[in-house]
Amino acid sequence: MKKMLRFMSIAFILVIFLSGCSSSAGKEGDSVQKNGDDTLTIAWYPNESGEDLKAARDEIAKLIEEATGKKVEHKTTTDYIIAIEAIANGNADLAFMGAQGYIEAHDKNEKVLPLVVPSGESGTLDDAMYYSWLAVNKGDEDEYKSGSGFSIDNIAGKKFSFVSNSSTSGFKVPSTEIVSYFSQKEEYKDLTAEDLLEGGEGKFFSEVQYGGSHQGSAVNLLSGKVDVAAFCDTCVNNYIELVDGEQNKPGAVYKVKNDAAEPFHTVPGKEFVLISVTPVLNAPFVVNTETVSEEDRKKLVEAFVSDEVANNTKIFVPEDSDFSGLFTKKANERFVEVEDSWFDPIRELSK
Repeated sequence: MKKMLRFMSIAFILVIFLSGCSSSAGKEGDSVQKNGDDTLTIAWYPNESGEDLKAARDEIAKLIEEATGKKVEHKTTTDYIIAIEAIANGNADLAFMGAQGYIEAHDKNEKVLPLVVPSGESGTLDDAMYYSWLAVNKGDEDEYKSGSGFSIDNIAGKKFSFVSNSSTSGFKVPSTEIVSYFSQKEEYKDLTAEDLLEGGEGKFFSEVQYGGSHQGSAVNLLSGKVDVAAFCDTCVNNYIELVDGEQNKPGAVYKVKNDAAEPFHTVPGKEFVLISVTPVLNAPFVVNTETVSEEDRKKLVEAFVSDEVANNTKIFVPEDSDFSGLFTKKANERFVEVEDSWFDPIRELSK
């Protein structure tokens, strides 16, 4: 709880407050290279690279093509670092990635800059956030209860799944939360995020696995490979439904839909319980300004933030829609232009 309050306070102060999702990735071209000035390549994390999200990716491509008059090629990936390196070294012109991935890409190449982020329900940056979850299988939640709430005390020594060490909500935020909480205890006073990367004898976790995507981390939990898993709400919402409790609150119980797409098709009906929830800055679309002209960058911003896009039901998908999209429309969600400094709260987690 102290970690959550600290993170939220930083976000409020610096930005007025504020992903990244399927294992069947890499089918559209893990090694797409730039094909000239008439083509723009957009890189996608594994979370957004699945076949079930192809139509959603294509709708974003259509938006980019109409704005710039250039052809768009997708670079789907099987690993976060592929997307990060692609946008940093110019093999991709655009990318959709988490805040931590953006920061890593910007550190490699300062010409990589944010373009827009999806807003919150208000249509502004004030509530532009999603949630990092720590979850356990239904039936195991009593082990993590503390009074009327939940505690992460008993995750020590467990089998644990992260998404990727370049994931914001699947590693950076939860690892910071874990270190902040446990380093207050004498036994773990020297604990660091690096200590969480691997499990084994004498380690904080008995075993550590990586899902490669948020969906993969969730399936690691639901298939019984681990006891606790970190993943985010936005990347798994297409595959699950709330069955008890309040959405994005500890104690909430979710169930995998019976007709869920890969990789959840192997665990239909499985349930899990949230034991920790932390708000995270929304994921940006980013641009490499070395390979994209200022004229095209401005055209892209103008197109993304338009009312037409905000009302596009294949980009901002109504909750009652059967379309598998990237962003949900509950109220006034839209894309909002954003500056590099908006991501400083994530940078602060490394200090």
